[in-house]
Amino acid sequence: MLASVLWILIMGFFCGQLARRLGAPPLIGMILMGIILSPQMLNLISPEMLNAADDLRTLAVMIILMKAGLGLDREKLAQQGTVALRLGFLPATTEAIAIACAAMVIFKFDFFTGLLLGCVIGAESPAVIVPSMLRLKSLGWGVTKGIPDAILTGSALSDVLLLLVFSLLLSFLGDGAVEPINLPGGFSLTPLQLLPLQIVMQILLGIIFGYLAARLLVILLVKQNWTQNAVQDTLIAASIALFLVISAHRLPYFSGYLAAMSMGFFLIEVDAPLARKLRGGFDSLWIVAEIFLFVLLGATIQLQVLGNILIPGLAILAIGLLVGRMLGWYLSTLGSNWNWREKLFLLPGNSPKATVQAAIGAIPLAQGITGGEIILAIAALSILVTAPLGAWATMAFAPKLLSRGEVDPTKVTVVSPTLLLAAVDTSGLATAVLTKVADLARRSNAEVIVVHIVNLPNQQEISQLEIQVQQLLSDIRYQFLTPTGTVTEEIMRMAEEHHVTAIVMGKRGNQSWDKVLIGSVSQSVIETSSIPVILVENTV
Repeated sequence: MLASVLWILIMGFFCGQLARRLGAPPLIGMILMGIILSPQMLNLISPEMLNAADDLRTLAVMIILMKAGLGLDREKLAQQGTVALRLGFLPATTEAIAIACAAMVIFKFDFFTGLLLGCVIGAESPAVIVPSMLRLKSLGWGVTKGIPDAILTGSALSDVLLLLVFSLLLSFLGDGAVEPINLPGGFSLTPLQLLPLQIVMQILLGIIFGYLAARLLVILLVKQNWTQNAVQDTLIAASIALFLVISAHRLPYFSGYLAAMSMGFFLIEVDAPLARKLRGGFDSLWIVAEIFLFVLLGATIQLQVLGNILIPGLAILAIGLLVGRMLGWYLSTLGSNWNWREKLFLLPGNSPKATVQAAIGAIPLAQGITGGEIILAIAALSILVTAPLGAWATMAFAPKLLSRGEVDPTKVTVVSPTLLLAAVDTSGLATAVLTKVADLARRSNAEVIVVHIVNLPNQQEISQLEIQVQQLLSDIRYQFLTPTGTVTEEIMRMAEEHHVTAIVMGKRGNQSWDKVLIGSVSQSVIETSSIPVILVENTV
């Protein structure tokens, strides 16, 4: 099993990066590597690992839904609230019905078996959609109208609906009948009649439990200070989110995935600094979880069952997507402020299938339902076709179909490299400047440019300074540059040319602040620089 973990991590990572360098989403490389490592080909993944695939997928989906919740924007959701709500029900419903009707013609299914297939195929994949939408938010595409937020929320709600209907149909087709439920007062309702109540209850309880979990997390991590660092914060938050998901499996009265996503969302409202800290922690967890999720996804795809249904299966997917789902998208955005380009973006952005299909695609076959092998094959086909295509198309068409707005760094992780410029001479003050810039670089994982302006070259002094730089910055990536020219002008030119984050330099003397700065190099840099300047005084 350890060898399987090694194969999954190493090969999955490098194949993902190879796909990225070729211009494709990393998940494409990971899925392909999973197929290569699977028992159908090289057989390098142990049976124990494959048996644990469902649990590992659950863990990975919990992580990505927490990331989604920590990235939701309440104001944008309020702005597009009705669109998000409609996206949660209409596209999934119309796609499932369209697939059911098509399956009755193509595979001669009865309506309920066709609808069971529609529920499997119509579910959206949080593992593909969430990273794509968070990536769009970090780049600013569609954020002005809250389009990524609406898609994120709608995909979570649609999975609640389809999984409930799937369970109901599974019971009906397996037993041949659905027993009515007796209520006090002599009333009786069938599970179908109770379905709207179940959907509302799953959503409401999921949101309530997510809010309570967020409050509990703030009490534990902020008010009671049970943890000492960000790693421990992330560990506790992930454990609580996983508890919600596991509890929903045992007590199917609420959506555990929705509860995990709600917990992240409410954390932003309850304690924004904690949410920001956890966002970085879950970003790190997702790096590992993503590899396991998509490699194991590829390893569980049954290639041998695809051959006989390839053409009719593609026809089913096309009808469901281009007829059913597009009708749902039209109804969902009717009356909204979305233009036709933004509505068209739903085609790549809201169509990928992966995790839900991998989790439930084999259940009808395992329970002996007629047509179960066809349902499994089309579920596998939907993953192979829509997951990589949707992930690629989302990023490829976003710049063409969406407008770019201002990125909100309080809702998403904005990765911007930190580059510090240390301006030094050969005096004793250089040690203080280099020590300070080294401390700042270690705190922010930054790189450093050390600039020494040379007007009267003294090779011995320059060599001594370079040795000092090497000693004090030995664990930091740095460049040592010795341009010539006017000191202030060269410092500013180097700072602007390299787009540095801040300038660190020394100030001389023990005089009052005003007297020291007037006429000095540091004063000139401060007056002309639009980049933050940090002054260091030699305290020795």
